[in-house]
Amino acid sequence: MHKNMEEALSFLEKGAEEIIGWEELVEKIASGKTLKVKLGLDPSAPDIHLGHTVVLRKLKAFQDLGHEVHIIIGDFTGRIGDPSGKSTARVELSREKVLENAKTYTDQIFRILDEKKTTVHFNSTWLEKMNLEEMLHLMKTTTVARMLEREDFKNRFLEHQPISLHEFLYPLLQGFDSIAMEADVELGGRDQTFNLLMGRTLQKARGLTPQTVMMMPLLEGLDGVQKMSKSLGNYVGIHDAPEIMFQKLMTLPDGLILKYFTLVTDARTEELQELKKRLDQENPREVKLNLATLVTTMYHDEALAHEAKEAFLNLFTHKEVPKDLPILKLQEVSSLPTLLKEAGFLPSQNEFKRLLHQRGVAINGEKITVMEELPAEGTFLLTLGKRTHLRVVLEENLK
Repeated sequence: MHKNMEEALSFLEKGAEEIIGWEELVEKIASGKTLKVKLGLDPSAPDIHLGHTVVLRKLKAFQDLGHEVHIIIGDFTGRIGDPSGKSTARVELSREKVLENAKTYTDQIFRILDEKKTTVHFNSTWLEKMNLEEMLHLMKTTTVARMLEREDFKNRFLEHQPISLHEFLYPLLQGFDSIAMEADVELGGRDQTFNLLMGRTLQKARGLTPQTVMMMPLLEGLDGVQKMSKSLGNYVGIHDAPEIMFQKLMTLPDGLILKYFTLVTDARTEELQELKKRLDQENPREVKLNLATLVTTMYHDEALAHEAKEAFLNLFTHKEVPKDLPILKLQEVSSLPTLLKEAGFLPSQNEFKRLLHQRGVAINGEKITVMEELPAEGTFLLTLGKRTHLRVVLEENLK
């Protein structure tokens, strides 16, 4: 195999948790075929964080090698709602809300993908045209028993929780997207395994060459345990200000540094091997500084990343409080724990109570232990634990 070919394949498979149909994919690439690579998005939560970028960066890897990237916005399937990982049926989104979220999504994904080389589709284009006969034919390709092999459906069934029939249609309709697109490859997270494999099943039933399925791992958040999620407050948003992004990444557990380099940057295999050696031989903090600088540069620029790094070092090495700290505005001090969670500074409101109890909260450098010690007005420097600093501004009539 040609060295360039080996390098390309290594670049594509880097970080993937499982690839089904890899041999077929290698044959297609070796033949010189331009692949159609598909990612389906049901825009129910449009704010993109680093966890979302794992699969987007893999799409970019295909794009950089000259293959076609197709984003499928599930404006039709989004009205059903993906039941993956859910203990109850999702709340149905209106078409207007789906389209609003889709616009937000596409605005953000083009910070990673090349807009000129990316084709965006709405699956209502083909799904709204499907008649009852075609739908029945689609439903014949699988069984209720197969559907109940899905962990979420199986658990709900065993716990006597309702499963609506329309939820069974979701993986079928997502699979049909692969037929409509004649997809060669479909990407997704590990939690999408059932839906991704349904595309292969339906393509085989139509006599088509089944797509390769590339499943990417779920990225743990800053707590080092749970999947990155805005609702859990353990996320790094791609729109976070440079200093916030840098500070958040420096709180990452050391055991995840290499995984973040692998999944959220373009580090090649040989670079990852060198990073692993560094982590074994030197203080992980230095490698983490490299990671925070690289990621902040990716979503801002080199100058802003350098400023964020200097501000961090001044704050945590030289104990200087920078002038341009993140600012949190609120109308009532009682809402502080809620806003800290929503802004991503804490994973939960209970974490604020825990920090208070453990003397991990300081106002203008003075430790406090109860909410009553928070200032009722003005501006103050808030310190959470050892690493998070921000200015809090209490204002009247913010609304």
